[in-house]
Amino acid sequence: YAKKIYPKSEEAVLRIQRAIANNILFSNLDKEQRQEVFDAMFEVDKKAGEVVINQGEQGDNFYVVDTGKYDVYVAKPGEPLKIVTTVQEGGSFGELALMYNCPRAATVKARTDGKLWAMDRVTFRRILMDTTNKKRRQYESFLAGVDILQSLNQYERATIADALEPAEYKAGEVIIRQGDPGDTFYIIEQGEAVALQSPGPNIPPVEVKRLTKGQYFGEIALLTDQPRKATIQAATDLRVVALDRKSFIRLLGPCEDILKRNMQNYRTYTDVINKKSKS
Repeated sequence: YAKKIYPKSEEAVLRIQRAIANNILFSNLDKEQRQEVFDAMFEVDKKAGEVVINQGEQGDNFYVVDTGKYDVYVAKPGEPLKIVTTVQEGGSFGELALMYNCPRAATVKARTDGKLWAMDRVTFRRILMDTTNKKRRQYESFLAGVDILQSLNQYERATIADALEPAEYKAGEVIIRQGDPGDTFYIIEQGEAVALQSPGPNIPPVEVKRLTKGQYFGEIALLTDQPRKATIQAATDLRVVALDRKSFIRLLGPCEDILKRNMQNYRTYTDVINKKSKS
């Protein structure tokens, strides 16, 4: 394997550093691997309306966005292309075809003029594939079994897997507290949690819901920009995966209608108290 080196200015290297600074795919690289990434990337200019990759074609490069906005379209069999997400500065696309040696899973078109940093297939597979693949394999089957994500395609679920942050809680620990501002969405990977709700200060909360593997919480505050509606406490030792507000909005856009519809099904403190009084 001959390392690819594309000479570039210090300013260009700084732009690459900025572009990949918050990109999950690059977070576990050591200093030497990062330098190899800087050397191997080459600049690609795109005009608004120009197609970067086409669904169904073979993949040759992986792309990181330096500037501009790029719309991602997916066409299901017999249906026209439908936009599923937009990738902006620091985001990336094009890795699925390189990782799985399969045709492109989506079409990506420049919404605005912009610049991309590209990396060829061989370099991508050598440097990034192991770290990326490990996390995706870990969460692939788990995410496929989460009800709310059933409507997403492989591309969308893979992108979510990249952004997930694992966390663990001991039985009895509080994960979110009623009344607090919310900035994180959670999916239970293992264990059980309980949702507790109180109608006001100094009134003991009651259990309104039990949550188990594959169920989620924390979405109401993110969808409504209101404080947390309930306290979520670990009923057993608990393992969750989390998405921050920015990732939640960007990646779960296709699920927003379902999430809002499901909000109507939650039991409240009043529901529980009324049920107790009737019994």
